Amino acid sequence: MARRLTSVHLKSELETQKFAFALSRFLQKEDILLLSGDIGAGKSFVARAIIQSLQEEPEDVPSPTFTLVQTYDTRLGEVWHADLYRLSSIDDVEELGLLEAFDTAICLIEWPDIMGPLVPDRALRIEISTLAKTQERGIDLHYEEHHWSARLERLNDC
Repeated sequence: MARRLTSVHLKSELETQKFAFALSRFLQKEDILLLSGDIGAGKSFVARAIIQSLQEEPEDVPSPTFTLVQTYDTRLGEVWHADLYRLSSIDDVEELGLLEAFDTAICLIEWPDIMGPLVPDRALRIEISTLAKTQERGIDLHYEEHHWSARLERLNDC
């Protein structure tokens, strides 16, 4: 299976939000987005923008740092937003019910490294990095070509 990389340079918080909104237009049930980056890079910001863009009435979307998982009803079905930062083992991931959610919901997962071999090949890896200027972000998208290429190509049209 071919893996691809797409890189995006975003110059402001508004551009980052617009990127998240555009990405949300191409999501579908069973999509898994893995959000990586240093503390403060914008993982929760991107997840929040995606979730709010999928809601009929955008609501407050807190970071699930302490609850570990938050679920939301959206026009595409259920969305799971997980923060795995505080987990200590792969067994903890299984106890959250994420593996079952992969087959029924859209899943946004912050700090996914703890998942190790549990990460499905179809997942879209979103690596966020801060750049020299405070509001600028670099985003690298790693994905399985046949699952994401056509949808991500349409991001340029947004």
